[in-house]
Amino acid sequence: VPLQASGGGLVQAGGSLRLSCAASGLNLDNWAIGWFRQVPGKEREGLSCITSSGGRQYYADAVKGRFTISRDNANNTAYLQMNGLKPEDTALYYCAAQPFGCGSNWNVHEYDYWGQGTLVTVSS
Repeated sequence: VPLQASGGGLVQAGGSLRLSCAASGLNLDNWAIGWFRQVPGKEREGLSCITSSGGRQYYADAVKGRFTISRDNANNTAYLQMNGLKPEDTALYYCAAQPFGCGSNWNVHEYDYWGQGTLVTVSS
């Protein structure tokens, strides 16, 4: 699996976490990175995407103003800084890669590679 998501954990409401998406065997210079989350019984939800150059970032309304996506191509890693966490943010978080641009942002079928997921639990 060329992508490894990490950084999840248990945090109180209002707290922060930073997720990382590290690539191995995949040069992220040519890949846009998206972050998604999923809870049991629901579809995977798109949260944010950053283009391969880092020049554009996109956010879903549910996380706009609270989450910040970034990338460090020199270290082949992307990040999702999550502030102001709410109990409804509890989910398994995934990173994914698609070539260059963010496409239609939240179409899971446009992403070629997926990380294994990291669990975020926000307590009230």
